[in-house]
Amino acid sequence: MILCASVSAAEIFILSPPPLPTVPYWRLSAFYFAYFAQVGATAPYFSLYLASLGLAAAQIGVLLSLGQLTRVVGPSFWGWVADRTEQRARIIRITLTFGGTWFSGFFFVDTFWGLFALLLAIGFFTSASMPLTESLTLSHLRGAISRYGSIRLWGSVGFILAVMLVGYALDSRPVASLLWMVLATYALGWVCALALPDMHAASGNAAPEAVWAILRRPEVAGLLGACFLMNLAHGPLYAFFSLYLVDHGYSKAAIGWMWSFGVIAEIIVFLLMPALMRRYSLARILLACFAAAALRFLMIGWAVDSAPVLFAAQLLHGLSFGAYHAAAVTAIHRWFRGAHQVRGQAIYLSVSFGAGGVLGSVLSGLGWDSVGPAWTFSAAALAALAGCVLLQWKVRPSRI
Repeated sequence: MILCASVSAAEIFILSPPPLPTVPYWRLSAFYFAYFAQVGATAPYFSLYLASLGLAAAQIGVLLSLGQLTRVVGPSFWGWVADRTEQRARIIRITLTFGGTWFSGFFFVDTFWGLFALLLAIGFFTSASMPLTESLTLSHLRGAISRYGSIRLWGSVGFILAVMLVGYALDSRPVASLLWMVLATYALGWVCALALPDMHAASGNAAPEAVWAILRRPEVAGLLGACFLMNLAHGPLYAFFSLYLVDHGYSKAAIGWMWSFGVIAEIIVFLLMPALMRRYSLARILLACFAAAALRFLMIGWAVDSAPVLFAAQLLHGLSFGAYHAAAVTAIHRWFRGAHQVRGQAIYLSVSFGAGGVLGSVLSGLGWDSVGPAWTFSAAALAALAGCVLLQWKVRPSRI
């Protein structure tokens, strides 16, 4: 918030297609909208569906970790396939088809191990979408990477609409109807993927360093380690935030609003990112994001009964996810050049949302019943602070 306060209103990037005729702004934006509409229909409410099946918190934590687990290897595998075939858009369409097909299995399966198998399969195929879309978008933007946020924010819009509509629907309908709503978002994503324009990544001399040589650089390893800790810290939020609110008397519509407040803040930050990147180094932006995450999780853990405090905590999502993700993606794009662009985004997603996410979900599931929600969120805050320290130690502003 401190960073945003010093940016004048005149510097805010207006919500309109950027004046770059070679950038397929609306087709890329439409896919982000559809993809994150699916996330918005799933992430806040799927734990409620699993709880309705009579599963324990530890089991729910394990099941919700599987999506992140597949991101440990899935993005790298699909990145390798994309590098070999140079057909990123086609791979996105194919994997979405398989992901939606596997998701339909939830209509017939309700046992722990059956759900386990379905979520592994779904996660493997859907793990292709983001690294390929991110690299595709950045390839189209070329020298205007700071405009990434103006495209990515449409994903936030899709998330908000889905989370609100599904929240209100579930207040009057059984939670099992969530399956139909999520399946509809898969169909929307597949339709939007049909319009995704492909583009060959730069190759040849554009990537002078080997991938392992890039990964051994202190600033690269430091950022990836910090990103791992940031997503570890988000484990309790993504796995149990909605259940936490239900346990404290919030309605499903109110849960939708709480998630939406955070994403509205995320949209505002995406609009501000070009101005922020002109004024501040990526390192300074990232340090502010990690500090905001630590504060946010402490507020959620210890003030869940105060709606105003929760509202303020959700507004910090603009920094703890929005600015963090935009800055991290930009740094990875700068370091992994040319033919390494897809691989770089895949490694970032595998280490952060994959390894960090799966460990965060599993540990939060174990901590939820043993030490309680407040201390579980406190541990999340500690993980975010550790990421902040790692960034300060390894990532110098001149190298990012």
